[in-house]
Amino acid sequence: MKKLIIESDAYIYIENSFKEWLDVLGYAPSTVYNLPNHIRELFYYLEQNQINHITKLTNQHIKDHYNNLKLRANDRKGGGLSNASLNKHLQALYKFTDYLRQSGRLTLPMLNISWQKNQTQEIETLTKQEIQLLYKATYGYNEDNKLGLLNPRDRAILTIFYGCGLRRNEGYHLDLSDINFDKRIVHVRKGKNNKERLVPFNKKDANYLKDYVFDSRITLLKSKTQNAFFISEHGKRLQAQSISIRLKLLQQRITNITLQEKNIRLHVLRHSIATHLLQNGMPLEKISRFLGHSSLESTQIYTHLIEQENDTNKAQ
Repeated sequence: MKKLIIESDAYIYIENSFKEWLDVLGYAPSTVYNLPNHIRELFYYLEQNQINHITKLTNQHIKDHYNNLKLRANDRKGGGLSNASLNKHLQALYKFTDYLRQSGRLTLPMLNISWQKNQTQEIETLTKQEIQLLYKATYGYNEDNKLGLLNPRDRAILTIFYGCGLRRNEGYHLDLSDINFDKRIVHVRKGKNNKERLVPFNKKDANYLKDYVFDSRITLLKSKTQNAFFISEHGKRLQAQSISIRLKLLQQRITNITLQEKNIRLHVLRHSIATHLLQNGMPLEKISRFLGHSSLESTQIYTHLIEQENDTNKAQ
């Protein structure tokens, strides 16, 4: 799309102000560039319809503009928009109304425009109750023999990948020296794109980790020089695939049919904690830092998940 010419100096000023606002919030450079461009399309539409001041903007104008974008989606040969592109426009519109509200320029009702399918449909999460069932499955299993040593390790696996939200590779590379029990901090040294971060954990999670470290892990060790956090039955670093298998074994012990049918993976635990933190009211910026996202754009997907869940609940 060629850059559209906007006549109104006020619209140009607001576009630049919106861009600065996104930058201050910590969005990725690509988002700081693209979202204002999408809003420029809204301004162009408004000017074409003789709406020349932001105070005259209504939800209906925004919806009419978005419906015009959807008409373009039906004409792919003519430069139509994909569902992913429509969602980018919608993200810009939602974020722009947030900006208008927070800057005191204009307070509009919630847009309530549905997201196009394909952005969140492949993301699976577990409920808090299902997470509790996984923890419960680590108790009372082979407690009277050596395999019982794996139960505290399984709880530690759930704690690292759900409670701390680590990625699969981050958890695999975790060393014992990366766990600070005094400060209740996990030092992720090998994050995505080699980025480091500090991840807090609560007192309950600390107890799970201590049970493993000071009981099972010591017994599983073959060498005092082994610093890997997750130890295999052979006394070596537990492989990432083996960690994933342990999660599947926990799932198999549970009789809950709904949970049995889910494709539970380590990353599902990470998606789940992010969703639960957002549901509990944690700001998106803090969740982004917790997960080690490079920008808020990556974390925004969880707000979409919750909106879809709310829409589903209302329809039932």
